[in-house]
Amino acid sequence: MTHDHDLVLRPTSAQTEAALNPPTGRNGGDLVVETLAGLGATTVFGLPGQHALGMFDALRRSDLRYVGLRVENNAGFAADAYGRITGEAAPLLLSTGPGALTSLAALQEAAAASAPVLAISSQIPTAGLGGGRHGYLHELPDQAASFRGVVKSVHTVRTQSQIPSAVAAAWKSALTAPHGPVWVEIPQDVLLAQTTLPVVTPVDVTPDEPAPRPELTAVAADLLSRAARPAIIAGGGVVRADASGKLRQLAELLDAPVVTTFGGKGAFPWTHPLSLQSWLEDRHTTDFLEDADVLLVVGSGLGELSSNYHTFEPRGRVIQIEADLGKLEANHPALGIHADARLALQALLETVEERTDTTAPERVRELLSRVSERIASQELTLEQDVLASVRRALPDGSPSFWDMTILAYWAWSAFDPRGVNTMHSAQGAGGLGYGYPAALGAAAADPTRPVLAVSGDGGALYSIAELATAKQYDLPVTWLIVDDGGYGILREYMTDTFGEATATELTRPDYVALAESFGVPGVRTTPGTLEEDLAKALATPGPSVVVLPAVLRMFAPTHLG
Repeated sequence: MTHDHDLVLRPTSAQTEAALNPPTGRNGGDLVVETLAGLGATTVFGLPGQHALGMFDALRRSDLRYVGLRVENNAGFAADAYGRITGEAAPLLLSTGPGALTSLAALQEAAAASAPVLAISSQIPTAGLGGGRHGYLHELPDQAASFRGVVKSVHTVRTQSQIPSAVAAAWKSALTAPHGPVWVEIPQDVLLAQTTLPVVTPVDVTPDEPAPRPELTAVAADLLSRAARPAIIAGGGVVRADASGKLRQLAELLDAPVVTTFGGKGAFPWTHPLSLQSWLEDRHTTDFLEDADVLLVVGSGLGELSSNYHTFEPRGRVIQIEADLGKLEANHPALGIHADARLALQALLETVEERTDTTAPERVRELLSRVSERIASQELTLEQDVLASVRRALPDGSPSFWDMTILAYWAWSAFDPRGVNTMHSAQGAGGLGYGYPAALGAAAADPTRPVLAVSGDGGALYSIAELATAKQYDLPVTWLIVDDGGYGILREYMTDTFGEATATELTRPDYVALAESFGVPGVRTTPGTLEEDLAKALATPGPSVVVLPAVLRMFAPTHLG
């Protein structure tokens, strides 16, 4: 008798011939790029380095497109954005030691935002592995230890035959929900040595999607069906799972108002009658959510920003759907359902009973009106006008990438993304310098649409070198730099707390002249001409820079006192 597990797919004669007589001139680096191509990768990001030259030499013999940035951290941000936009694992090729370590902040952001990044680094020669102090260039006693607390998984290769399996395992890890960055390291000598191993054929890897337990979704469906005042918080997990359509169906079935977290922008239509938009840093919204007798939280851990700085204290029953097991019930007791958002929402749609609440749209309108009145009382017309100008200038469907800057903090709450998976920021880990290199990665993923990057002058100084990248690859990214003379939000925080600011003022370059020195057109604008100048830049092929000198203020927080 023959069992299914006894069946073996036999190679064709052509495959056998190719395996027995592989091309000459290949090295360990070829096994890396061949595996990436076999997994379906088309684009890689990174920076070459002495130990990693075997991988970069192999790129010459592959069809992979290489996008090289000028700083490893920026290359990591570009890969992060490519992963967010495409849903694919974005390969990031790096060298040993300083090159590898410079990517850590970007990998932390990818981990916090669940962006699939496949980082592949060289290592010191195999003889140096194990912690001995041999004095190799770039030597660390345990390079992988620097990454274990940041990435989802670490894979150390010691022989060429391990490369395809290690890269494939890392790829699967990066794309298994929750998505995230992974780390593969390969010794220099393994990458450089000639190989007689066959060319890597297509690699079949199926990432895992945690399915919800049916007994839990049955309880959740019953609670939601019988709720008097249900509400929904939709996080980034809804966007990453491509579950916004199912979320909308469920909200409409239940007549449940929906608020999106800053990482979940676009998960629910901004102007929908049930949309509470994204005003999470607002006490009116916090009170509304606390009043829900059943609160469904999908794809969010209810962290600091999503909980109005941990002042949110739900009084009703909480149902939390979360693919990241570590976030499940981490902040609030709940009916915890460990699952991919799309699978869990589908299970609820199949079991929940329709309910009708004709008061829900009116309660939503009342809440948004109270939020609007609160903001209007603070005389923040400039800030609202600037954000509205950006929204009008940016074509619908074009992605935007926001650095940690005051205009971005406004956008978290007040910007209509007009689409799913179109607005991204570094609010996961909160580091500076994300906006511009991330926008370059998004443009590499889809060069048919203009991409907007937004930075303050402080954050812009992290990324100036990447103007050369934008010019070299002719990437359609318009960079809006809001120049307020320093670290504006820190200036505001310190002044409010201590009465004056320290270490926040910066000497800046002439950003327009600097952009033009890279061959990138630049323009200095004003709040009154911003919409026109920004729209023109976005409509012009290739990279551009728009500089807005302006001192913006944040709206008053509601979590203090």
